[in-house]
Amino acid sequence: MPFISRTSNRDTYNGVHLPPKLKYNYQDPLAAEKLGEALAEHLQWLNPDGHRPVVVVSIGTDRSTGDCLGPLVGNNLLQRPDLPLAVFGTLEEPVHASNLAEKINQIKALYHDPLIIAVDACLGQSENVGAITLAPGALKPGAGVNKNLPAVGDIHFTGIVNVGGYMEYFVLQNTRLSIVMNMARQIAAAIYRGISLVYEYRHQAVAQGLQ
Repeated sequence: MPFISRTSNRDTYNGVHLPPKLKYNYQDPLAAEKLGEALAEHLQWLNPDGHRPVVVVSIGTDRSTGDCLGPLVGNNLLQRPDLPLAVFGTLEEPVHASNLAEKINQIKALYHDPLIIAVDACLGQSENVGAITLAPGALKPGAGVNKNLPAVGDIHFTGIVNVGGYMEYFVLQNTRLSIVMNMARQIAAAIYRGISLVYEYRHQAVAQGLQ
Protein backbone atom coordinates (compact mmCIF):
# COMPACT_ATOMS: atom_id res chain seq x y z
CA MET A 1 0.00 0.00 0.00
CA PRO A 2 1.86 3.13 -1.17
CA PHE A 3 0.69 5.47 1.57
CA ILE A 4 1.52 3.18 4.49
CA SER A 5 4.89 3.46 6.19
CA ARG A 6 5.26 0.88 8.92
CA THR A 7 7.69 2.51 11.32
CA SER A 8 8.16 1.67 14.99
CA ASN A 9 7.95 5.24 16.33
CA ARG A 10 4.16 5.47 16.63
CA ASP A 11 1.43 6.41 19.05
CA THR A 12 -0.59 3.49 20.36
CA TYR A 13 -4.38 3.50 20.58
CA ASN A 14 -6.32 0.44 21.78
CA GLY A 15 -3.21 -1.66 21.21
CA VAL A 16 -2.76 -0.50 17.61
CA HIS A 17 0.33 1.43 16.51
CA LEU A 18 -0.86 4.50 14.64
CA PRO A 19 0.74 7.26 12.58
CA PRO A 20 1.88 10.33 14.51
CA LYS A 21 -0.05 13.58 14.79
CA LEU A 22 0.24 15.78 11.70
CA LYS A 23 -0.28 19.52 11.24
CA TYR A 24 -0.61 21.54 8.03
CA ASN A 25 -1.69 25.11 7.40
CA TYR A 26 -4.87 25.29 5.36
CA GLN A 27 -3.07 27.46 2.78
CA ASP A 28 -0.50 24.75 2.09
CA PRO A 29 -1.29 23.51 -1.44
CA LEU A 30 -0.48 19.95 -0.34
CA ALA A 31 -2.49 20.04 2.90
CA ALA A 32 -5.51 18.04 1.73
CA GLU A 33 -3.34 15.55 -0.15
CA LYS A 34 -0.98 14.87 2.76
CA LEU A 35 -3.71 14.79 5.41
CA GLY A 36 -5.75 12.48 3.19
CA GLU A 37 -2.86 10.07 2.79
CA ALA A 38 -2.28 10.09 6.54
CA LEU A 39 -5.98 9.47 7.17
CA ALA A 40 -5.88 6.50 4.80
CA GLU A 41 -3.03 5.09 6.85
CA HIS A 42 -5.04 5.53 10.07
CA LEU A 43 -8.07 3.86 8.51
CA GLN A 44 -6.06 0.92 7.23
CA TRP A 45 -4.55 0.32 10.65
CA LEU A 46 -7.82 0.70 12.56
CA ASN A 47 -10.05 -1.04 10.03
CA PRO A 48 -7.87 -3.42 8.01
CA ASP A 49 -10.70 -5.65 6.81
CA GLY A 50 -13.10 -2.78 6.13
CA HIS A 51 -15.86 -4.25 8.29
CA ARG A 52 -16.26 -1.22 10.56
CA PRO A 53 -18.66 1.42 9.18
CA VAL A 54 -17.00 4.84 8.95
CA VAL A 55 -18.87 7.73 10.56
CA VAL A 56 -17.82 11.39 10.53
CA VAL A 57 -18.98 13.43 13.52
CA SER A 58 -18.53 17.13 12.77
CA ILE A 59 -18.98 19.05 15.99
CA GLY A 60 -19.98 22.70 16.23
CA THR A 61 -22.81 25.17 15.72
CA ASP A 62 -23.92 27.51 12.97
CA ARG A 63 -24.57 30.16 15.64
CA SER A 64 -20.87 30.96 16.02
CA THR A 65 -18.54 31.87 13.16
CA GLY A 66 -15.51 30.13 14.64
CA ASP A 67 -17.45 27.12 15.87
CA CYS A 68 -19.13 26.38 12.53
CA LEU A 69 -16.04 24.61 11.17
CA GLY A 70 -17.47 21.16 11.94
CA PRO A 71 -20.91 21.76 10.37
CA LEU A 72 -19.25 23.27 7.29
CA VAL A 73 -17.12 20.13 6.93
CA GLY A 74 -20.31 18.07 7.16
CA ASN A 75 -21.99 20.11 4.43
CA ASN A 76 -18.91 19.88 2.21
CA LEU A 77 -18.79 16.10 2.58
CA LEU A 78 -22.45 15.67 1.68
CA GLN A 79 -21.73 17.40 -1.65
CA ARG A 80 -19.21 14.71 -2.57
CA PRO A 81 -20.47 11.94 -4.89
CA ASP A 82 -20.92 8.37 -3.67
CA LEU A 83 -19.43 8.98 -0.25
CA PRO A 84 -19.07 5.59 1.52
CA LEU A 85 -19.56 6.94 5.03
CA ALA A 86 -22.19 8.47 7.30
CA VAL A 87 -22.05 12.15 8.26
CA PHE A 88 -23.39 13.60 11.50
CA GLY A 89 -23.15 17.36 11.98
CA THR A 90 -24.16 19.85 9.30
CA LEU A 91 -25.36 23.45 9.23
CA GLU A 92 -28.95 22.19 9.08
CA GLU A 93 -28.53 19.51 11.76
CA PRO A 94 -25.50 20.44 13.90
CA VAL A 95 -23.94 18.25 16.56
CA HIS A 96 -23.14 20.49 19.52
CA ALA A 97 -22.81 20.58 23.30
CA SER A 98 -26.52 20.08 23.92
CA ASN A 99 -26.97 16.96 21.79
CA LEU A 100 -23.51 15.40 21.51
CA ALA A 101 -24.15 12.58 24.00
CA GLU A 102 -27.49 11.82 22.33
CA LYS A 103 -25.88 11.69 18.88
CA ILE A 104 -23.12 9.37 20.08
CA ASN A 105 -25.74 6.98 21.49
CA GLN A 106 -27.67 7.19 18.23
CA ILE A 107 -24.57 6.32 16.20
CA LYS A 108 -23.82 3.34 18.43
CA ALA A 109 -27.40 2.13 18.03
CA LEU A 110 -27.35 2.50 14.24
CA TYR A 111 -23.87 1.14 13.49
CA HIS A 112 -22.03 -1.87 14.84
CA ASP A 113 -18.54 -0.98 16.04
CA PRO A 114 -18.34 2.30 14.08
CA LEU A 115 -15.01 3.88 13.25
CA ILE A 116 -15.59 7.53 14.08
CA ILE A 117 -13.69 10.43 12.54
CA ALA A 118 -14.34 13.47 14.74
CA VAL A 119 -13.95 17.07 13.55
CA ASP A 120 -13.99 20.22 15.67
CA ALA A 121 -12.69 23.78 15.78
CA CYS A 122 -10.30 24.91 18.47
CA LEU A 123 -8.34 27.95 19.60
CA GLY A 124 -4.57 28.10 19.86
CA GLN A 125 -1.49 30.26 19.72
CA SER A 126 -1.38 33.04 17.16
CA GLU A 127 1.33 31.39 15.06
CA ASN A 128 -0.81 28.26 14.72
CA VAL A 129 -4.03 29.92 13.54
CA GLY A 130 -5.05 28.29 10.27
CA ALA A 131 -3.45 24.95 11.13
CA ILE A 132 -5.30 21.69 10.59
CA THR A 133 -4.24 18.74 12.70
CA LEU A 134 -4.93 15.04 12.31
CA ALA A 135 -4.28 12.80 15.29
CA PRO A 136 -5.15 9.33 16.56
CA GLY A 137 -7.53 8.83 19.44
CA ALA A 138 -10.57 10.62 20.75
CA LEU A 139 -11.35 14.32 20.55
CA LYS A 140 -12.34 16.13 23.74
CA PRO A 141 -14.72 18.82 22.47
CA GLY A 142 -15.37 21.94 24.51
CA ALA A 143 -12.19 21.64 26.57
CA GLY A 144 -11.00 25.06 25.45
CA VAL A 145 -14.18 26.75 26.66
CA ASN A 146 -14.46 24.77 29.92
CA LYS A 147 -17.25 22.43 28.84
CA ASN A 148 -17.38 18.88 30.15
CA LEU A 149 -18.43 16.90 27.08
CA PRO A 150 -17.93 13.23 26.19
CA ALA A 151 -14.84 12.34 24.18
CA VAL A 152 -15.59 11.18 20.65
CA GLY A 153 -13.69 9.58 17.80
CA ASP A 154 -11.08 6.97 16.93
CA ILE A 155 -9.30 9.62 14.84
CA HIS A 156 -9.82 13.36 14.88
CA PHE A 157 -9.26 16.51 12.89
CA THR A 158 -9.01 19.89 14.58
CA GLY A 159 -8.83 23.30 12.96
CA ILE A 160 -7.23 26.17 14.88
CA VAL A 161 -9.55 28.99 13.87
CA ASN A 162 -8.37 31.78 16.20
CA VAL A 163 -6.24 32.75 19.19
CA GLY A 164 -7.15 31.28 22.57
CA GLY A 165 -6.46 32.17 26.15
CA TYR A 166 -8.89 35.02 26.78
CA MET A 167 -12.65 35.48 26.30
CA GLU A 168 -12.95 32.34 24.19
CA TYR A 169 -16.66 32.70 23.39
CA PHE A 170 -16.14 36.25 22.16
CA VAL A 171 -13.15 35.18 20.07
CA LEU A 172 -15.12 32.36 18.44
CA GLN A 173 -17.99 34.71 17.65
CA ASN A 174 -15.58 37.14 15.96
CA THR A 175 -13.58 34.70 13.87
CA ARG A 176 -13.28 35.39 10.15
CA LEU A 177 -15.71 33.23 8.21
CA SER A 178 -13.44 33.06 5.16
CA ILE A 179 -10.73 31.27 7.13
CA VAL A 180 -13.21 28.81 8.61
CA MET A 181 -14.79 28.05 5.23
CA ASN A 182 -11.41 27.45 3.58
CA MET A 183 -10.29 25.19 6.43
CA ALA A 184 -13.55 23.25 6.20
CA ARG A 185 -13.02 22.67 2.47
CA GLN A 186 -9.51 21.37 3.09
CA ILE A 187 -10.62 19.00 5.87
CA ALA A 188 -13.50 17.67 3.78
CA ALA A 189 -11.15 17.16 0.82
CA ALA A 190 -8.69 15.31 3.08
CA ILE A 191 -11.41 13.01 4.41
CA TYR A 192 -12.69 12.29 0.92
CA ARG A 193 -9.17 11.59 -0.35
CA GLY A 194 -8.37 9.31 2.59
CA ILE A 195 -11.54 7.27 2.17
CA SER A 196 -11.05 7.09 -1.61
CA LEU A 197 -7.46 5.84 -1.25
CA VAL A 198 -8.52 3.06 1.10
CA TYR A 199 -11.38 1.90 -1.09
CA GLU A 200 -9.21 2.08 -4.20
CA TYR A 201 -6.55 -0.03 -2.53
CA ARG A 202 -9.06 -2.59 -1.26
CA HIS A 203 -10.70 -2.85 -4.68
CA GLN A 204 -7.31 -3.51 -6.25
CA ALA A 205 -6.43 -6.02 -3.54
CA VAL A 206 -9.65 -7.97 -4.06
CA ALA A 207 -9.16 -7.93 -7.84
CA GLN A 208 -5.63 -9.31 -7.37
CA GLY A 209 -6.75 -11.89 -4.82
CA LEU A 210 -4.84 -10.29 -1.94
CA GLN A 211 -7.80 -10.15 0.49
